[in-house]
Amino acid sequence: MTKRVVVTGIGVVSSIGIGKDEFWSALIQGRSGISKVTSFDTAEYPTHYGGEIKNFQPGLFIDKRKIDKIGRAALLAIGAAKLAVGDSGLDLGSLDKNTAGVSFGTTMAESQVFERVNGAWVKGGLDAVDSELIPMCPASSISVNLSREFAFGGASLMFSTACAAGNYAIGYACDLIRMGRTNIMLAGGTDAFSRIAFTGFNRLLAIAPEKCQPFDKNRKGMMVGEGSAAVVLELLEEALKRKANIYAEVLGYGLSCDAHHMTAPHSAGIAEAIEKALRQNNIACGEVDYFSAHGTGTPANDREECLAVKKVFGSGCRRLAVSSIKSMLGHTMGAASAIEAAACCLTVKHDVIPPTINHETPDPECDIDCVPNISRKARVNIALNNSSAFGGNNACLVLKKFIQ
Repeated sequence: MTKRVVVTGIGVVSSIGIGKDEFWSALIQGRSGISKVTSFDTAEYPTHYGGEIKNFQPGLFIDKRKIDKIGRAALLAIGAAKLAVGDSGLDLGSLDKNTAGVSFGTTMAESQVFERVNGAWVKGGLDAVDSELIPMCPASSISVNLSREFAFGGASLMFSTACAAGNYAIGYACDLIRMGRTNIMLAGGTDAFSRIAFTGFNRLLAIAPEKCQPFDKNRKGMMVGEGSAAVVLELLEEALKRKANIYAEVLGYGLSCDAHHMTAPHSAGIAEAIEKALRQNNIACGEVDYFSAHGTGTPANDREECLAVKKVFGSGCRRLAVSSIKSMLGHTMGAASAIEAAACCLTVKHDVIPPTINHETPDPECDIDCVPNISRKARVNIALNNSSAFGGNNACLVLKKFIQ
């Protein structure tokens, strides 16, 4: 487990940009991807905004004849994965595809497919349900479609640890490389915009009316979003051999499940995952330069996450840059920590920290440096990517600047 794993390719499909460069440019400019929901009628809902991707064209990434047989979450994942592989410069023709694998996370899986099945059944009965929709339903269909698209014969895995799933998927993919099971993994997360999630979070009174304001005293909630991110993870020796561009090194991760409450976050469980990430990778608190927060914008999440940061970093939390890109993207569910991992890789590569936008009024309960509204140039050697999920699942990924 001493083998070193690096990120050599990044692909993002998001409401603020498709492709690494467009995504990064929007991120450091603090551009919002929140707009009025158009994928379904929200007239009967109390809120009407979300982080939908308006300009995604799956035909740019996959044979158009396949599109109708693949769910949107998988299409977003394929788009991100194709962008990541293209960015990595990998020669797929010379790659050992028998061991190359896929490790992805999701919260809602192919929720839009379930909605189509349900709608047809309600309107016309069982016989009205298109039987070709059924194979699209399982979460595993996402990784299967990715494996098929690249003809990868190695592990094909899906993690369903909700909003921490992207970090879980990237962490486990690194473990497979370190254990010598493979030299290459495609890892990330994906979720499509979901009527189910939009309904659920509205019923929980957790969605803000128009904007997401993490760490702001007057924050009113999160925004539902969609997207996907993929990273190419590679054994360092192989990456150096082919002179690949290396964005960051993945040092490891820390996990916890506090099981405190099905929906309420708990600072002790969040802190445990962060502490494990630091301890297991021999990192002192003072070595961390950037903390990518889960930062949903709900009163409870931001308060508990800030308590966890204070518990772990003590007085050092005052010098630690902590920002939430969900202020721009909304909450992309199972894709969230994967997109945030991509952002962390770009942060350590370019030494620019993305901001927390929409920050207007400081909150005494969230008295951390949230990099308000404007990105910041700063040397970033180590970044922590923190994520939490329903049921108390917490995951913290550690990324480090690669210096040869």
